[in-house]
Amino acid sequence: MNSWYSSFKSLDCVSSPQFSFSCQLQGQFHLNEMHKTGDVVLGGLFQVHFSSVSDLSFTSQPQQPTCHGVYVLGFKLAQTMAFAIDEINRNTNLLPNVTLGYTLYDNCLELGIGFRGALSLASGQEDQIVVDDTCVGNPPVVGIVGDSSSTNSIAISNVLGLYRVPMVSYFATCSCLSDRQKYPSFFRTIPSDAFQVRAMIQILKHFGWTWAGLLVIDDDYGLHAARSFQSELSVSGEGCLAYTEVLPWDKDTDELRRIVDVMKKSTARVVIVFEIPSRMISLMEEVVRQNVTGLQWIASEAWAESAVLQTPHFMPYLGGTLGITIRRGEIPGLREFLLQIRPDLHHNSSYGNSMVNQFWEFTFQCRFAPAPAGWLEGGGAICTGQEDLGNVDTEYLDISNLRPEYNVYKAVYALAHSLDDMLRCKPGRGPFSGDSCATLQSLEPWQLVYYMEKVNFTTPSGDQVSFDENGDVVPIYDVINWLWLPDGSTKVQNVGEVKRSAFKGEELILDEGKIFWNFESKKPPRSVCSESCPPGTHMVRRKREPECCFDCIPCSEGKITNKKDFWSNPQRDYCVPKKTEFLSYHDPLGICLTATSLLGTFICAVVLGIFIYHRTTPIVRANNSELSFQLLLSLKLCFLCSLLFIGRPRMWTCQLRHAAFGISFVLCVSCILVKTMVVLAVFKASKPGGGTSLKWFGAMQQRGTVLFLTSIQAAICTTWLVSSSPTPHKNTQYHNDKIVYECAVGSTVGFAVLLGYIGVLAFLSCLIAFLVRNLPDSFNEAKLITFSMLIFCAVWVAFVPAYISSPGNLADAVEVFAILASSFGLLITLFGPKCYIILLRPEMNTKKAVMGRGIVS
Repeated sequence: MNSWYSSFKSLDCVSSPQFSFSCQLQGQFHLNEMHKTGDVVLGGLFQVHFSSVSDLSFTSQPQQPTCHGVYVLGFKLAQTMAFAIDEINRNTNLLPNVTLGYTLYDNCLELGIGFRGALSLASGQEDQIVVDDTCVGNPPVVGIVGDSSSTNSIAISNVLGLYRVPMVSYFATCSCLSDRQKYPSFFRTIPSDAFQVRAMIQILKHFGWTWAGLLVIDDDYGLHAARSFQSELSVSGEGCLAYTEVLPWDKDTDELRRIVDVMKKSTARVVIVFEIPSRMISLMEEVVRQNVTGLQWIASEAWAESAVLQTPHFMPYLGGTLGITIRRGEIPGLREFLLQIRPDLHHNSSYGNSMVNQFWEFTFQCRFAPAPAGWLEGGGAICTGQEDLGNVDTEYLDISNLRPEYNVYKAVYALAHSLDDMLRCKPGRGPFSGDSCATLQSLEPWQLVYYMEKVNFTTPSGDQVSFDENGDVVPIYDVINWLWLPDGSTKVQNVGEVKRSAFKGEELILDEGKIFWNFESKKPPRSVCSESCPPGTHMVRRKREPECCFDCIPCSEGKITNKKDFWSNPQRDYCVPKKTEFLSYHDPLGICLTATSLLGTFICAVVLGIFIYHRTTPIVRANNSELSFQLLLSLKLCFLCSLLFIGRPRMWTCQLRHAAFGISFVLCVSCILVKTMVVLAVFKASKPGGGTSLKWFGAMQQRGTVLFLTSIQAAICTTWLVSSSPTPHKNTQYHNDKIVYECAVGSTVGFAVLLGYIGVLAFLSCLIAFLVRNLPDSFNEAKLITFSMLIFCAVWVAFVPAYISSPGNLADAVEVFAILASSFGLLITLFGPKCYIILLRPEMNTKKAVMGRGIVS
């Protein structure tokens, strides 16, 4: 027995003389169905009937659920799937030599029935299965088209997804179904509610509606839509919700009365509704009873084209509705196929009768023989099977507005193209283990999921069908408008579309000239919580209300308004933004500092080039060329880090500027300190008995010391940024009419430790260099280091009081000046004399001259 069957069957597996190694079905699910045999069978779940509530007292064996009535659109969707499969079977280019079949079940819009149908599709309905030696075979269906409901799809996918059974929904829009971890084999040909919500927000933004009410159905579809709406509005800042109400699942008159009363009292003129048509009727009956007019309705795709709401009773209120609806498509030949259906005269009218027979009885208001008791006596007709569908005015034959039908059509073709791609796999070049391919004889559902994820085809209408990493189709919606014509008739027309663009995100295209507005003005309504403030006033938000609600307060002369970014003009009749101030690249001071920084960087590069070109000369080699190169590179970083202090402070520049400054200068001073220690070691080595001192200052020890000293500063900077990071700050304390942008250091202790560590290293370098200042005049590296460190320390000692006492952007200018001054001091004092000798006094660039012998004056 293969794992596929054993996973789903509600079976008793027994080993007895009667059934050796066999499994027996415990019970049958009696479901309305349509069936057609084929080499490969696709399953389908459609709502063809409505459900009846059954007794669940659990005092006796539960009865099979019953369904009643006929949902014509659901039957039409089922027939669309049958048509698509028939069309594929006639197509010699798609699945050649393979015949597709189907098994379609009616879910009656009931979770329990839909779940029974899904399990029956996945496991089959055989009474007994005998295990053979091979334990292989095709599953009853390779993929399922459905379910229409988000709640049903969630429940079914939770189970079928464990076994990677591909399921393609044509109507389930809940954004939660995009979670690939929970629903790994779920796909859909309708965009998710996440996109629908963003499409509605685009409409709100287009018409300037910043104040709206939201009504949602009490299920996964509605509750997830409400969460998405609130989240997207919060992120985009495009508007606010005046109220969010959950519509009762049952016809709770008191609750509906309360909700409509909220709508009536609210100042929001726009109402967005996520609901299904059958339950929307209850809401509208209460709206009519309370006579709530003057509202602009925005409909979700679930009821945007519902004919049951387009009645003279409701249209005075729902006229002008804007709806987000499924993309309309063309399906050539569908109407002819729909007309070809014929009832099965040998199938009685008991429960479990074929969908076609039940639809036939509903459409022609007749009953197949034998008729129910009292039917003929009451004047009822007997169905002959020869009735002409073409003479009946029914929604079943209307192909002018194929929307959910088009999604079913695309779902079937997606499964067919995936099967076709799978069968075209060449052995040895397959995507599965050992480069193998899948075959119809040993097909596993997860193998088809692999091809579903990569499917890409174009429909006859020119729409491309492919799925993203979440199993969602490329999103596009039509925007429709409900017209209420003077003769009392209604019309639903396309007025635009919303689609996702790779470059523009959600893109809304509207033809406003075609939109019917159900208001006396014949113009879009105004729906805002508070009107824009007039001149001479400024906004003050109302406490405990959404940010769209505010009061307009007059500006005061010479006083800061409650909105800190504004200031009154001299005439006190208008609030003007305060001037902003920061060290800018466009100011003369900023330009000078930027130019100086770039000049220093350029000079470092030139000196580095000179040293590299003359790297074999005695004066370069005698002064530890590797440390000299490191020192020049660190000085370049010091010059460049000053640029971070110029320009409007932002989070990343505030965090980076002091860290880059601290690490660059420690790297620089560490090189100087190690250079000084090497000079001291050389000096000691020149004395009797001091030869061993040089072994402690080899190349590896020098690099390690520089790295160790720099890593300490990096740790200080990291601790500072993690514990109390510098942040941008708007300072209004310096000037009443001016905002000074600056970086708040966050932790003063962190900044002090950073500067203190640089100071300690600089002091050590200066001290050691001072101790060896009496080296021979020709070997004057220690004197140069001493002089450079004195300049460095003098600059930074003067920096501290100047920085503390400088207001606003001058503090940044002082710090940049200190960085540039100390960097130029080090560059000129350490490398100026050497460049002078290399370029202008080459006769001094000899080993004898450097060692103090044979100096040419």
